Amino acid sequence: MGENKLADQFFDAAIGLLQRVRDEESANIAAAGAAIADTVAAGGRLFAFGAGHSSLAAQDVVYRAGGLALMNLLAVPGVVGVDVMPATLGSALERVDGLAGAVLDSSPARAGDVLIVVSLSGRNALPVEMALNARALGLKVIGVTSVAYATETKSRHASGTYLKDHCDIVLDSKIAVGDAELTAEGIEAPFAPASTVVTSALMQAAVAAAAGELAERGIEPPLLRSGNVDGGHEWNGRVMTEYADRIFYRR
Repeated sequence: MGENKLADQFFDAAIGLLQRVRDEESANIAAAGAAIADTVAAGGRLFAFGAGHSSLAAQDVVYRAGGLALMNLLAVPGVVGVDVMPATLGSALERVDGLAGAVLDSSPARAGDVLIVVSLSGRNALPVEMALNARALGLKVIGVTSVAYATETKSRHASGTYLKDHCDIVLDSKIAVGDAELTAEGIEAPFAPASTVVTSALMQAAVAAAAGELAERGIEPPLLRSGNVDGGHEWNGRVMTEYADRIFYRR
């Protein structure tokens, strides 16, 4: 068993999932892009939320070169990453009832905005309530999740529902329950998760679809450039100034 063999198997698994998502979720990705474009064109704001490792994909589209300047992270203290001590607290907070409502009520999110909720399992109280409460406030909700969890695991929300049940649009990552693509002799636990790769790809595909949709309508997409290329800072300064009232990650 060589290291390269397992590494190659992971790449093959990830590529297979990306191809499957591209082919099977194209209509939903287009719908997500249109919803984002509608909100940008109407003067609305964009938010992304994820807990634990699902937060990685949410953060990947916020303040990102080549990304939409209007995408804001809806952060829940203690669940954004593994920097919280102990790290297990983040997992525990995902199961706390009422936390999502408190966060939304104190956030700048309002009716007409878009909220992307990223949760691999979609079974914990936090993402379920985030989507449910956001829709009640009049936001359009895009869920990025693995629908397989809804048939193979039990919901941890009092309603017995999952993230997918409270979304206007669902992007299915197709990740198998357990989020580990490989097994091998001599290794007791399954390993090599691909959810971050696939979920981030879904997020970027939706943003790309939105940019194309805006351009087709004759609207310049409010994109950021890399600060590491000449002229990037000047470009970004102009975009940030023009859309300052819809960007919440800067003061």
